[in-house]
Amino acid sequence: MAAQKGQGLIAIQNIIRHRLGELLLGMGILLLLIPTYVDLQRVVWSSDDQAHGPIIIAVAAWLLWRMRGQLLALPAAPANAAGATLLLLSLTSYILGRSQSIVQMEAGSHILVLASALLLWRGWAALRMAWFPLFFLIFMIPLPGVLVQAMTVPLKAAVSYVAENLLHYFDYPVARAGVVIQVGQYQLLVADACAGLNSMFTLESLGLLYMNIVSHASRTRNVLLAILIIPISFVANVVRVVILILVTYHFGDAAGQGFVHGFAGMVLFLVALTLIIAVDSLLGRFENRSGQQRGAVHA
Repeated sequence: MAAQKGQGLIAIQNIIRHRLGELLLGMGILLLLIPTYVDLQRVVWSSDDQAHGPIIIAVAAWLLWRMRGQLLALPAAPANAAGATLLLLSLTSYILGRSQSIVQMEAGSHILVLASALLLWRGWAALRMAWFPLFFLIFMIPLPGVLVQAMTVPLKAAVSYVAENLLHYFDYPVARAGVVIQVGQYQLLVADACAGLNSMFTLESLGLLYMNIVSHASRTRNVLLAILIIPISFVANVVRVVILILVTYHFGDAAGQGFVHGFAGMVLFLVALTLIIAVDSLLGRFENRSGQQRGAVHA
């Protein structure tokens, strides 16, 4: 009887020690995450073109929470050597990024910290299972300003050009000089948030999230959809700019710069999501048709 009690106490002590390690690991991760996210919210995420950052983090947290049962069911097989090495590299990246104010390095190190935590907790199986939420967090990292400026100018010019020609087709009095569009007596400047690289980056994350939730078995279909998300994002930006031009032309500058301007951002995501679903359905039809044809040939 005494031996059984002793074994029970040892088991309880092992459980407490195991859970205490997980708790300390989680607290350490939070101590790293919170200061960076506070700074990002104050400086970066407060702007219109970077406001998607908190949404990306919330979605990634939801994806991890959704698979918590599967992660807990994995056997405890920590990859201590790989996890410790990756943790050391991620902490080095975090220290350098924070001390030198390199926000991309500082925020990106958090993904490596989470990956190392999974390795130290459950091993390689956990990292393979949670690869998409970790990959999805890449979209919360602010893009380098040099890259944004280099890509945004041609993107805005292309969106303005397509919007102008589309409205010309419907006989609207519209003219364009660079990214400034004249419609009637109004002038509109196509801003970075309306048609820049950041908006396309956000829409790409939306498409990848859709692909992960739908989880098609066909790799070809997934690859094609991921590639087609780029032109879909461009079309959605064109629709947003056209809506703002039409609202300004018919209802005045106050309407175009007021509530409708913010609502056009929601329209951007709705149009993109609708196009993604429509393109995905078309790809599914082509896939089914080709499968039927192959089956008929084999028959």
